Amino acid sequence: MDALAAYGRINQQTQETLVKVHALMVKRIAHHLLVRLPQTVQLDDLIQAGMMGLLDAARHYDASKGASFETYAGIRIRGHMLDEVRRNDWVPRSVYRNARMVSQAVKNVENRTGRASKDSEVAEELNIKLDEYYELLKDSAGSQLYGFDDIGVTDDVLKGEDGSSSEPQANVMHADFMEHLTQIIESLPEKERLVLSLYYEQDLNLKEIGEVIGVSESRVSQIHTQATLRIKSRLPER
Repeated sequence: MDALAAYGRINQQTQETLVKVHALMVKRIAHHLLVRLPQTVQLDDLIQAGMMGLLDAARHYDASKGASFETYAGIRIRGHMLDEVRRNDWVPRSVYRNARMVSQAVKNVENRTGRASKDSEVAEELNIKLDEYYELLKDSAGSQLYGFDDIGVTDDVLKGEDGSSSEPQANVMHADFMEHLTQIIESLPEKERLVLSLYYEQDLNLKEIGEVIGVSESRVSQIHTQATLRIKSRLPER
């Protein structure tokens, strides 16, 4: 990568090489996302969209910016896959409605208690049994596949890419928001922080995370969804 950095944007031959070398990365990310999507979503559609993201990454990658190609390409690949999901409106409206309902319940409990809500407390706030609450989390997982993108925080923002602006006020607002977001993530329950770290930073899938922390894959999905909804409930309206 040091050699590439000396030349900034890479040439066409190197672009083609990068696409060939990282084609398997597209399939891996597609399988990673598929487990959090409705069954109607087709793997081939995700892979096709991901390949477009990989091509886009190869064309626009600038090694002088500091990020590795793998990191940059991963962002573009996921972005194209998620755009494909949104375009086809594969997630039912009821899923989003349930996610908002859980997020509001978490917010109500935490505002009242001044600490992180417990599963049982959120279930009580919703006036449902704990098992029903876990079913809601499972149902809401489809709306949270976008991760932080759903709460107005894109992967580009999280990675610090293109975060600068020519407007000083915009830069200050961006810095303040990122500081607040960091504080929210750091204040999450330990297991939720760990799941987010393994999923977004270490790029492990749900099954692999389950093996690391000693719980089932479905429980990891619940924890991931709850963490995302908790973050959403703690962020101010933007």
